[in-house]
Amino acid sequence: MAHRVGIVVVTYDSGDVLEGFLDSVKHSTITPRHIVVVDNSPTVLTPPATPWCDKLDVLHRPDNPGYGGAANHGVAALDDDIDFVVVCNPDIVVTPDTLEILLEQAEAHPEAGCLGPGIVNEDGSLYPSARALPTLRIGIGHALFGVVWPGNHWTRAYRGDYRRKTPRPSGWLSGSFLLLRREAFDAIGGFDDGYFMFFEDVDLGWRIAEAGYRNWYVPPATATHIGGTSTRKNHRAMVTAHHHSAMRFISKRYRGPFFWPLRALISVGLKVREMILRQRALDLR
Repeated sequence: MAHRVGIVVVTYDSGDVLEGFLDSVKHSTITPRHIVVVDNSPTVLTPPATPWCDKLDVLHRPDNPGYGGAANHGVAALDDDIDFVVVCNPDIVVTPDTLEILLEQAEAHPEAGCLGPGIVNEDGSLYPSARALPTLRIGIGHALFGVVWPGNHWTRAYRGDYRRKTPRPSGWLSGSFLLLRREAFDAIGGFDDGYFMFFEDVDLGWRIAEAGYRNWYVPPATATHIGGTSTRKNHRAMVTAHHHSAMRFISKRYRGPFFWPLRALISVGLKVREMILRQRALDLR
């Protein structure tokens, strides 16, 4: 079956890397029908020419609704006949068969509402982009010890066995590059735009599963992530946003008075972790 694929790219001061992403898509074996660039920058970017694509639109959002809010705006602007949507960062380079492999897996697994490739760092190493949903036990352990003791049991459990090469279900997938079944995305109302940045992909994965779909990790498909071109410029602010988002997710998943003491403990752990990370340029996850 021929699928109609659209792409939503969320950018912020990212004109220097967008061309590389679009050039890689140009050489893909699957040509998207519609590309929407949602630019959260104060000044709108001018994208490179894409005569190989039927349609490319730039939506300027100088109010900067965050990653999830911008992605929702972009998906809503796609043509109605698009049945699969890529939501991604601009600092990504795909291989020619990335989309094809993901779509093959989507056909083989109709329960898959969200699919993600293996994310490769610039140095060729594999990023842990398919992870377990952070339960209270894992969340507390990772928050308290993830920085000072990276090899701890809780952080290892959270990051999961992402090195296995076979496609499989996952708790959630990195929002740097996702292929979403549009009916699943629409069924859950898209991203929770209450997250400004970070954890909107964790929240999406949780709600995808709650709606009866699966998050499907597809490591035979790969995408290289240049990594944090805009967040590197605002590291300390991004650290704060990350920890606020982590607390929002835990509060959503474990709400009510019964869980209040544990939410309070996690909040303290996150604040300590934030203080450490604000002084060190470390990987936020």
